[in-house]
Amino acid sequence: MLLKDKKFLISGLANKYSIASGIALAMNREGAELAFTYQNERLLKNLKPIAEQCNSDIFLECDVADDNSIAATFKQLSSKWKKFDGFVHSIGYAPADQLEGDFLEATNREGFKIAHDISSYSFTAMAKEAKSMLNENSALLTLTYLGSTQTMPNYNVMGLAKASLEANTRFLAASLGKDNIRVNAISAGPIKTLAASGVKNFRKMLSQHSNRAPLGRTVTAEEVGNVAAFLCSDYASGITGEITYVDAGFNIAAMPLTEFNND
Repeated sequence: MLLKDKKFLISGLANKYSIASGIALAMNREGAELAFTYQNERLLKNLKPIAEQCNSDIFLECDVADDNSIAATFKQLSSKWKKFDGFVHSIGYAPADQLEGDFLEATNREGFKIAHDISSYSFTAMAKEAKSMLNENSALLTLTYLGSTQTMPNYNVMGLAKASLEANTRFLAASLGKDNIRVNAISAGPIKTLAASGVKNFRKMLSQHSNRAPLGRTVTAEEVGNVAAFLCSDYASGITGEITYVDAGFNIAAMPLTEFNND
């Protein structure tokens, strides 16, 4: 098993459809002991069935917009685990009015600030609090999206926030490398999740993805989870600061070749 005897904290699991759910199940299958954070009681209710499948009863309330809350979360975790092997940051948010319509018209200062704070800075804030508890050879992982490098309809300020998150990944990797802590990101293809439902016309994006991707389909949370388990394992000990695409090849294809080859 890739993660036998390792302990990981999972943040951002909203329900059974979350990418973080696929990651947690894959990590559990590979032998990891897991703990989970939750934002509020409503989300805790959705989280518990997944945690039970992963044989975990460690639930930590955490508001990543509040440094005191993050500090309290890791203090609480320390009563369960003196040391652990990393965490998964599956957190992204922008106000709904920022994810619809023309980028310039929709974007405002407050929405911009919130998107970057929750979607990018929270990764750094968690790493800062976790560092003293991390074992050597630990791994941190976050989730990004192609909107960081290419424009997407209605994705708007989240694209900028994901670009920030990817730069964040590289700078954290450089900062933590001397401690033999690796930091990576997965750029997943579009998956029907609670977060994705906030993007207008998301179903059309799924269709376009399938048409253009070389594999002719979207991907599953399980497929993302498998790559996450690998990246957090010692088998990926030489990989840090990388953005790994799990998107059925969509990112490499400018146009769907089938439309031209069938003429």
